[in-house]
Amino acid sequence: MKDDRLLAMRVFLTVVETGGFTSAAHILDVSQPFVSQTISRLEERLGVQLLHRSTRGQRLTPEGQQFVHACRRAVDAVDAAEAEIQGLRGKVSGDLRVTAPLAFGLDQLVHILPGFLAAHPEIRLNLSLDDNSANLIEDQIDVAIRMGQLRDSSLLSRKLCNLQRVVVASPSYVAEHGKPDAPSALADHNCLLWEGARDHLNRWPFVVDGKAANVAVTGNFRSNNGMSLYTMCLAGSGIMRLAEHLARPAIDRGELVPLLEDYQSVDESAFYLVFLPERDLLPRIRVFIDHLVEHYRTPPW
Repeated sequence: MKDDRLLAMRVFLTVVETGGFTSAAHILDVSQPFVSQTISRLEERLGVQLLHRSTRGQRLTPEGQQFVHACRRAVDAVDAAEAEIQGLRGKVSGDLRVTAPLAFGLDQLVHILPGFLAAHPEIRLNLSLDDNSANLIEDQIDVAIRMGQLRDSSLLSRKLCNLQRVVVASPSYVAEHGKPDAPSALADHNCLLWEGARDHLNRWPFVVDGKAANVAVTGNFRSNNGMSLYTMCLAGSGIMRLAEHLARPAIDRGELVPLLEDYQSVDESAFYLVFLPERDLLPRIRVFIDHLVEHYRTPPW
């Protein structure tokens, strides 16, 4: 009976995650009628409707929304218990969903993951790169890499490394427009701007005469995508305040020039790994976090 309940929960979660009975059946390698009957029996046992069904698909009822979180906790607890025993045999397996900012993912993470997966070949990793912060519950994320200062106190976190940003421009931009000699001179320059949720990053912090000063910059190009801003900066389109993991190598290659170094402020932000409290029990998540923390003990830039 208990196994039937757990199976029903797994089927229900798969329907929710894949968006339909047919796709869930394909993932679970069972028939579509089996999935449909399992959900119907589950609803009958609970005495509530979990899914609104229509020709367009399914969507969760309020009761379904509540139950899906309970199912995830229950399934995670069982998976953690099994994984703990597997871990005693040196075996860590399962699905791992990770999200990270686009620039950090392309510049850093994709070069680290091959070694991690080689060490843990039975882990199946799904990586999503997005500059917007994902909702870990709604998007079913195990681990999110976030930059800046953390605001959601309901999440657990581990610090990867400090995040320092550097004001830079390309040699071609400097040759045509010159260098700003003080933060206030940025008003006479074209700066590359963040759009949307990161609009606050368009106020650049400096230290002027020993005091903190924020300068609101302006420019003719905005984007919600860090790599597009970086590419525009390399092309000579403007000045950018760029994360150090991209800035330092580009400066060393002669592709970018540091600006306003005498006014550089010290960022109090960092890269963090964040995850839900209940996920801390899962070995596949623990080994992933430990792998990244060890790699960035001494940042490679």
